[in-house]
Amino acid sequence: MASLSITQQIGSLSGSRIQSEFRSSSGETAAAVWKTQPLNLQCSIKKQNLESPPVSPCRSQSPVFGAIRPDLSVACQALVAESTEAVEKEMREYFEGGAAQVRKGVKGNGVPVFVMMPLDSVTMSNGVNRKKAMNASMQALKCAGVEGIMMDVWWGLVERDAPGSYNWGGYCELIEMARKHGLKVQAVMSFHQCGGNVGDCCTIPLPKWVVEEMNQDQDLMYTDQWGKRNYEYISLGCDTLPVLKGRTPIQCYSDFMRAFRNNFKHLIGDTIVEIQVGMGPCGELRYPSYPESNGTWRFPGIGAFQCFDKYMRSSLRAAAEAFGKPEWGNGGPTDAGHYNNWPEDTPFFRKEGGGWNSSYGEFFLSWYSEMLLNHGERILSSAQSIFKGTGVKISVKVAGIHWHYGTRSHAPELTAGYYNTRFRDGYIPIARMLARNGAILNFTCIEMRDHEQPQDALCAPEKLVRQVVLASREANVPLAGENALPRYDEYAHEQILHSSSLNLGGDNEGKKGDEQEMCAFTYLRMNPQLFQDDNWRKFVGFVKRMREGKNGNKCWEQVEREAEHFVYVSQPLVQEAAVALSH
Repeated sequence: MASLSITQQIGSLSGSRIQSEFRSSSGETAAAVWKTQPLNLQCSIKKQNLESPPVSPCRSQSPVFGAIRPDLSVACQALVAESTEAVEKEMREYFEGGAAQVRKGVKGNGVPVFVMMPLDSVTMSNGVNRKKAMNASMQALKCAGVEGIMMDVWWGLVERDAPGSYNWGGYCELIEMARKHGLKVQAVMSFHQCGGNVGDCCTIPLPKWVVEEMNQDQDLMYTDQWGKRNYEYISLGCDTLPVLKGRTPIQCYSDFMRAFRNNFKHLIGDTIVEIQVGMGPCGELRYPSYPESNGTWRFPGIGAFQCFDKYMRSSLRAAAEAFGKPEWGNGGPTDAGHYNNWPEDTPFFRKEGGGWNSSYGEFFLSWYSEMLLNHGERILSSAQSIFKGTGVKISVKVAGIHWHYGTRSHAPELTAGYYNTRFRDGYIPIARMLARNGAILNFTCIEMRDHEQPQDALCAPEKLVRQVVLASREANVPLAGENALPRYDEYAHEQILHSSSLNLGGDNEGKKGDEQEMCAFTYLRMNPQLFQDDNWRKFVGFVKRMREGKNGNKCWEQVEREAEHFVYVSQPLVQEAAVALSH
């Protein structure tokens, strides 16, 4: 539906509340990862009996729109528009004042919130998808005090047809729309395939000329020990080899980022404030060790090592010879189980006598993780040189692999390339690599609590977040966050607020960095469920509390009262966005 129905127009003018026709989803994949919280743990918030905002003459309860005299109807609509504009101006001044302080680096002054756009915001024909919905949604987000949006800039769309031939069409329109509404943009250089993972609602393959090369030389794809190939992302084993029509993958990524900079140079540093550089599947710095496509992996399986293509094997062979153990260079571990095994099911990951804790295991895991760090270093070094002096920030997303975190081996992290065990911190090397290149560490699973996860799988997202916070402090690298799964409840919001404060308490209280907060938080994701009445009300309050920060001097009741005022003003936009996004 392109616009509000007459019933909705009547409701928005009369002040009556239109019952949304949408229902929140049942959770689908998310249900396998987090459980409904117990009632006795639900965050309890008392609402005050708030007075309704003053009702203007045209918001009186008229049974039909035609009951108002035509001349008065026009005048009343003008009054409503004038009132709305005044409130929106007030909101802009309030939020932009806070945003200015955050951008100046004022510590303890709140965390700006960005919202992820739908994955298919730009169509395969390089236009804006659901244009009216995008416009209404952006207006509503601005009314809620959101700092900006995050959008995937898909390599498979922009450089789809031929090497060096870039079509920025839909992105030009989308970014201009954001600029018009006063929203900042986090642009993700998405060098991976969309489709086949949690939350993927569409399929956007790599550029067709890249896929052609991968089909001709299948070792360009990540490969497991059983020979299964992965089309999500080009194997980092061939980063520096001219295997893509005479260019190396690193050159392709660099040329893409340079073309983006040149095309949007008038907006970079002002509207476009951050470039998140994709480094692997789902845009994350990791190996595709737990692919969901075709049912290969299911939570909470340990995943599988991805180092059996000829380019990775060649590197491993050279490393083993240099180490003086050429017999270790024949391939990765073959006793590490299958994608859906648990650690104790495998000789390599079991806690007692597991191969991971042997001399061979230390050699292999060091090489495997070092290859991933070098991959990140190469791309980041290029990105920094391309965007140097533009005023834009560079960030990298690190996956929140929290299952089997309580085991000794941390098997799912190891197969993903994070050499993190009970005896070794695998996130400090990552944080240091990012710090060397002036990048932000963007971490996921910020909304999760330990007790919500399957305890038999020893999941511990809170402990994992704590470890990453400590690693970012040690390396002095800024930390940003995302929620891993769509959550609209206050219980998840409370956890995000807690995590974003970076206040660990205990022995770390008062130490260096304790006064800091996350530099930004990106909310997953803009969709019809977000704009449902109750979800939207909670979201607006959440954004305001994030803006207030841990040193905010307003009580929750005052923040909620202000949020109710903004919810009221944005209601027509929210209704329009919910309707348009669902079609």
